[in-house]
Order: sequence, then structure tokens, then C-alpha cells
Amino acid sequence: MVIALVVITVLVVVAACVVGYLFERRRREQQLRDQFGSEYDRTLGEAGDRRSGERELLDRQKRHEQLDIRPLDASRADDYRAEWQSVQKRFVDDPEGAVHEADALIEALMSERGYPIGDFDMKLADLSVQHADVLQHYRAAHEIATAANVGEADTEALRRAMVHYRALFASLLDDSERAGADSSATDRKADTRATASRRTK
Repeated sequence: MVIALVVITVLVVVAACVVGYLFERRRREQQLRDQFGSEYDRTLGEAGDRRSGERELLDRQKRHEQLDIRPLDASRADDYRAEWQSVQKRFVDDPEGAVHEADALIEALMSERGYPIGDFDMKLADLSVQHADVLQHYRAAHEIATAANVGEADTEALRRAMVHYRALFASLLDDSERAGADSSATDRKADTRATASRRTK
């Protein structure tokens, strides 16, 4: 009787552990899917299995937490918008030059916001944490720009590259403005609390 109770207890504990593990795995998968979108499936496909792919995405999150990603102030954001307009206008007379300028402007914006600039795959990995929804645009634009370097991109392809670059450019600026607004709101709350604290003293 005692042995049977011990066996049952062990089985219950094991079953609870299995259920807990499966629940946690499912929760982590859903969280990563929600954050990375189509990049989740792409990364798992490249990794070859779920465990390796999810570990790669979790490593990206950890790396991103170490980066000093910061918003632009309003005047700098306006400067970048003006530069983008200038690049777009140049496309009419020099499509290939405009595409290369767009790529350089994206890198400048990323750098000013705190993203490391180096290997293209690493830039994709860093961007994927907060901008996964526009990574396909960056990949497509980069592919066309690379083809343009060897004279294998016609004007229509270069036009598509500009559209792709614009999607990432807008995402980086929009995210910057949201982060700036959140930071300002936090500062205002802190100031309000500090003022209230001084008044009660």
C-alpha cells in the first residue's frame, strides 16, 4: 500500500513537472511569436530546430538589453526627415546614387539612436527585437543595393529599394518618437511626485 502511494505521488509530481514544462515552453513560444512575427519562423527555419531558433531569438533580446537605444530629440528627427526628402528628390536624376544615400542615411539614423553599425546580419539581429515587422524591407533593399553595385539593378528595382528603405526609416523614426513621448511622460510624473513630496514637508 505504501509503495503504491509512493509510486502515485511520484507519477503525480512527474506529470506536474511535464505539464509545467510544456506550459512554459508554449508561453515562451507565444511571446517570441508576438514579438518577432514572421522573423520567428524564419529564424527557426535557418536554425534547423525550435530549440536552437528560440535560443537565438532569446540571445538577441539579451544583446538588445545591453544596447543604449535612445530616442532622437524633435529637431534631429526633423533634420532626418528633411534629409530623406532630399534623397528622394535626388532619385529623379540619380536613382543608384539615391539608393546608396538612403542606405547611408539609415545607418546614420541607426547609429545616432544607439545601434551598433557593422555586419549586415548583426544589424538585422539587433533591429529584429523592436523592428521585426520591417526587416523584410531592409533585406530586400540591401539585396537591390548590392546588385546595383555590380550594375545588375534597373531603375524599377532601385525604385523598389527606396520604398523598402522608407519603410525602415519610418519605423525607426516612429519608434524614436514613441520612446521620446514615454520618456517625457515618465519625467513629468517624476517631477509631479517630487513637487508633491516637497509640499508635504
